[in-house]
Amino acid sequence: MIYSLKGTVQELTPTYTVIDVNGVGYYVGISLQTSEKLNLGKETFLFTQQIIREDANLLFGFHTSSEKEMFNLLISVNGVGPVSALIMLSSLNNVEIGNAVLSGNSGLLQRVKGIGAKTAERIIVDLRDKVQKFSTEEKNNSVSVNNKVKEESLSALEVLGISKKMSEKIADRFLKQNPEISVEDLVKQILKNL
Repeated sequence: MIYSLKGTVQELTPTYTVIDVNGVGYYVGISLQTSEKLNLGKETFLFTQQIIREDANLLFGFHTSSEKEMFNLLISVNGVGPVSALIMLSSLNNVEIGNAVLSGNSGLLQRVKGIGAKTAERIIVDLRDKVQKFSTEEKNNSVSVNNKVKEESLSALEVLGISKKMSEKIADRFLKQNPEISVEDLVKQILKNL
């Protein structure tokens, strides 16, 4: 069982990364939460969850142990596979998932691509007693606001015909410099820097 990886980020996309550990590249499925914490060419540490099936040997990575814990809770629910769990962790943070489960908010869970009404209800029933600690974690509002500003800006630029790939790095740079930047100002800065 591969419990964790420490190495250099060799490849990085929003859904997977390749971590070079002493010359061996590990292909690791990741959430958007984890992807945003990694930097290409930089040293990193990931908690990992290995899933071995008849037809595949899969490895998933997480920036925090609590994200890994939430992933394992989600995949313990019948009907939620590892890909669905990663999509959920990319759409909602641990606190949002924990609060949705505890309050029975299946509507929020159903907003996640691939999660229908039955699956959302099953997640709520199966995990209600297991997610208390996640609802009390510190919620980092600036990160969720940043993500919203970034997503809205990139969507606006896509409408203008500018690819997400081109504008995403510039957006990240300006959000680091000024976390309070508005969507309008971010779009203007990206356009100036293309």
